[in-house]
Parts: sequence; C-alpha cells; structure tokens
Amino acid sequence: GVAKNICDFAFKGTDCSVNPDVKKLILDMHAAKKPMGFICISPVLAAKVLGQFHPKLTIGTDAKTMQAIKKLGGVPVPHKVTEICTDTKNKVVSTPAYMLGPNIASVAKGITKLVNQVLEMAR
Repeated sequence: GVAKNICDFAFKGTDCSVNPDVKKLILDMHAAKKPMGFICISPVLAAKVLGQFHPKLTIGTDAKTMQAIKKLGGVPVPHKVTEICTDTKNKVVSTPAYMLGPNIASVAKGITKLVNQVLEMAR
C-alpha cells in the first residue's frame, strides 16, 4: 500500500521519502488550490509533503502515527472511522478508513463523506 509503495514510511517512519511523481502531484495540487483526499495511512504523505503548511489530518486515534504526522509538520486530529477531517485552508480532507475500520460498512461511510467533501470543495 501507500506506506510501502508510494513512500517508505512503513520502513523508515518520519525519515521516509515519497515517490517524486507523487510528491510533485501533491505540491502542484496544493499550489493550484485543488482539493485532495487522503484515506487510511495516506495522510502521512500529506504531512511529509505539505508539512511546511501544517495541514490538519486524521488517521484516527493511533498515537504513534499521530506523533509521526506531528513530527512531519502536520496537525493530527483524532476522528472516528466514519468521520472526516477537513482542512479548508490547505484544501485537504482525510479519513481513518482501515486505520480504525472494524468493517467495510464503517469504512465506506468515512470514504463517502471524504469524496463528497472533496467534490464540494472543488466547486
């Protein structure tokens, strides 16, 4: 997944690097003020790439990952699996998904809210 293939967070933690193409895409989207959604562990990508802008992000309530997001420059916000975290300033939306998800129904609620929020922010 994201933590092993798009970046190496699973192996290096906060010393991770992000795939250069993905990093460029995130930075270009941010510069163009386009909304982005980050699901499950992928908010660590936003923290790593956009840390200088201090995006508000959620991965749920995992203390270790929340500390990593904070160390990367993000602002970790605890949320339930069915909830989203919306950072209107940076146009970033995140949801915990399988960081917390006990089942597909709960995960789907959070992801659906995220998609709807990203689409609303794109208007």
